[in-house]
Amino acid sequence: MEEKYGGDVLAGPGGGGGGGLGPVDVPSARLTKYIVLLCFTKFLKAVGLFESYDLLKAVHIVQFIFILKLGTAFFMVLFQKPFSSGKTITKHQWIKIFKHAVAGCIISLLWFFGLTLCGPLRTLLLFEHSDIVVISLLSVLFTSSGGGPAKTRGAAFFIIAVICLLLFDNDDLMAKMAEHPEGHHDSALTHMLYTAIAFLGVADHKGGVLLLVLALCCKVGFHTASRKLSIDVGGAKRLQALSHLVSVLLLCPWVIVLSVTTESKVESWFSLIMPFATVIFFVMILDFYVDSICSVKMDVSKCARYGSFPIFISALLFGNFWTHPITDQLRAMNKAAHQESTEHVLSGGVVVSAIFFILSANILSSPSKRGQKGTLIGYSPEGTPLYNFMGDAFQHSSQSIPRFIKESLKQILEESDSRQIFYFLCLNLLFTFVELFYGVLTNSLGLISDGFHMLFDCSALVMGLFAALMSRWKATRIFSYGYGRIEILSGFINGLFLIVIAFFVFMESVARLIDPPELDTHMLTPVSVGGLIVNLIGICAFSHAHSHAHGASQGSCHSSDHSHSHHMHGHSDHGHGHSHGSAGGGMNANMRGVFLHVLADTLGSIGVIVSTILIEQFGWFIADPLCSLFIAVLIFLSVVPLIKDACQVLLLRLPPEYEKELHIALEKIQKIEGLISYRDPHFWRHSANIVAGTIHIQVTSDVLEQRIVQQVTGILKDAGVNNLTIQVEKEAYFQHMSGLSTGFHDVLAMTKQMESMKYCKDGTYIM
Repeated sequence: MEEKYGGDVLAGPGGGGGGGLGPVDVPSARLTKYIVLLCFTKFLKAVGLFESYDLLKAVHIVQFIFILKLGTAFFMVLFQKPFSSGKTITKHQWIKIFKHAVAGCIISLLWFFGLTLCGPLRTLLLFEHSDIVVISLLSVLFTSSGGGPAKTRGAAFFIIAVICLLLFDNDDLMAKMAEHPEGHHDSALTHMLYTAIAFLGVADHKGGVLLLVLALCCKVGFHTASRKLSIDVGGAKRLQALSHLVSVLLLCPWVIVLSVTTESKVESWFSLIMPFATVIFFVMILDFYVDSICSVKMDVSKCARYGSFPIFISALLFGNFWTHPITDQLRAMNKAAHQESTEHVLSGGVVVSAIFFILSANILSSPSKRGQKGTLIGYSPEGTPLYNFMGDAFQHSSQSIPRFIKESLKQILEESDSRQIFYFLCLNLLFTFVELFYGVLTNSLGLISDGFHMLFDCSALVMGLFAALMSRWKATRIFSYGYGRIEILSGFINGLFLIVIAFFVFMESVARLIDPPELDTHMLTPVSVGGLIVNLIGICAFSHAHSHAHGASQGSCHSSDHSHSHHMHGHSDHGHGHSHGSAGGGMNANMRGVFLHVLADTLGSIGVIVSTILIEQFGWFIADPLCSLFIAVLIFLSVVPLIKDACQVLLLRLPPEYEKELHIALEKIQKIEGLISYRDPHFWRHSANIVAGTIHIQVTSDVLEQRIVQQVTGILKDAGVNNLTIQVEKEAYFQHMSGLSTGFHDVLAMTKQMESMKYCKDGTYIM
C-alpha cells in the first residue's frame, strides 16, 4: 500500500530526520497550485479505479496486484535508487520490510476484491478516506477525547453513509453486478473469499461494503505502524520502493502457479499494456507522490478536506457517464458477461451516502475548535506524532459513545418512571420481533403489518424514555433552567401523534361504514390477544401517570434562602432573594403521553377482538368500522386534556391547582409589616415538580430587608412556589426615581391599585 507521508515531512535536508518537523509555512496565495494539483490527482485516481474494475473482469486478482506492484516497483527503484542512496539496510530492517510487504499485499487483496464486489463507485466512497478522518472517527467512538459535538456529528454522518450503502442500495441491480457462477470460481482464493461473504448471510455487494470498511481500518493502522519504519530505513519513498519490490518477489511464485493451473480470460496481454500503465501511474504512483508533496506544503487536515470532495464527486460523475473505449473490449474478454451492463448504477442510497461521506470527511478532518486541541505539528525522529495543546485542551470533553450508553442506561434504571418505560419498551420490542419472525415464517401479512405497527408504537416509548432521561440532565450555561420542560414537550408531541392517528382512523372508519369490506379474521384473534396482554401490562405500569397532579417521586431539591443588598449611586439599595424549596407535586406530561399511547393500543386490541367475534359469529362486517369509530373518538377525548395542559404550561399559565393558594398568599404578603406594596407577580409551572415565580416588593427604609424576604419566601413556599426570585425596592429608591423619572408616579399608582385587585373564577386578575 502507498504510504501517505513523504520522507520530506519527517526528515531534514540531509534525510537524517533532524530538520523541521512540521509542514513548511507557505503563503495562502501559493497554496492554490497545490490544491489544484491535489484535486486533479484525485480525479485521475478515480479514472484509474474505474479502469481497474474493467481490468479485473478479465485478469485474476492476484495477477492484477502482481502487475501493479511490478510496475510501481520498477518506477520507484529506477527513480528513488533505494540500493545506492541512503544508509545500509540491516537484517532486522529487512525482516520488517518483509512484514510490511506482506501486510501491504493483504490490504491490496481486500481492497481490490471489495472493488470486484461493489464496483468502483462504492469503492471510492468507502475506501478513499484520509487517515485523519478514520482516526477522528475511531476517537469519537472509542475514546473520551473525541473532539466535542462537531466530531460526534461527523462520526454519525459517516455511520449513516455506511448504513445507506448497506440497506438502501439498489439490491436488484447490484446483485446482477456481483453475480458469479455458483460452485465455480477462478481459484481457491476467490472461492474462499466468496465463501466468507456467504457465511455472513448477506448479498455479495453488501459483503463487499463490510470488506472495504475492514480494509479501510487496516489501511490506517498499516500507515500508522509504517511511520517508525520509514524513519529507520531513510524515508517513506525508499520504504515504498523496497516494499513493492519485496511484494513482487512474494507474489511471483503464486502468479506462476495460477498461470499454469487456471484458464486465462485474456486473449492478448499486449492490448492491456496501456490500461495497466494508466492504473499504475494514476492509482499507485501519482497519488502517492502528490500526497507526499501536499502533506509538506499544506496542513494534513487541509489535504484531507481538499482531497475527499473531488474524488467523491468524480466517482458520482464516472458512475453515470463511464464509457471508456477499452471497456467494451474488456467486457468481451469476460466470457460470462453477456447481460446488460449494470456495473455503475446510481441508486438513491449511493447518492445519499455520498452526501453524508462528504459532510463527515469535512467535519472529521477539520481541526478541533476547543482550544486548538491536539493540532498535529509533525513527527519526532522516532515517528511519534507531535501535537500542540492550547487553551482548554486539557479540559473535560465529550464521552465516548459506549461510555455514554453505559451511563445513560445506569441513569434510566435509577429512576422509577424511566425504568418502567424501559422495561415496557423491551417487552414491546420482544413481542414485535416475535410477531415479525412468526409472520415471515408463516407468510402472514396480518402478523407482519401488526408487527410494524407495534414497531411504530415503540418510537413513542423511545421518545418518552429519552425525555425522562434528558429531564434529569444538569443545567448548563446556555440552558440555565435545565431540561425539565422536555417532559412537557414530549407529552405534547405524543398527544399530537395520537390526535393524528385518531383522525385517520376516524376518516377510514367513516369510509368503511358506507361500504364495509370483507375481512379475513383467521390470524386476528391470537395477534390481538397477545397485543392486549402486552398493553395491559403497560396500563398497569403507567396507570399512576393518568392524573393531572401527583406527588413527585423524584425526591426534593434542597432549600436555600439567601439575599444580598447593594447601593446604587449612594442613594438606594436593593435586595435580591432567591429560594429553591422542596419539589411539589405536578403534571408529568411525558408519562401521561406514554400512558395514553399504551391506552390507545389497548383499546385497539379490544376493538379488534370484539369486531372479530361479531364477524365470525354473526357475519357483521360493519362491526369493524363501528369499533374503530368508537375507539377513535375515545382516543381523541382522552388526549385533549393532555394537549390543553401541556399548552398551558408552554404558555406559562398560572398553575390551575395553585390559583387559590397564590391569591391568598398575595393577600398575606400585602399585610406584612414594613411592606408598602408589591408589583409584577409572575408564577408559572416550569416542569412537573417545579413552580417558579418572581415578584417585586417595596419596603420602608427602616425595615430589615432580609426579614421581609424570609416572610415573603415562606408564604409563597407554602402556596407551592419552590423556585422564587424576589426583587426588594426600598423607600429611598422611590424618592430617587421620583427625581429622575416622570414615570415614577405611574409606577406608584399601579402598586396602590394592587390592593383593589379582584380575583375571578377563571384565574385572571382585573385591576
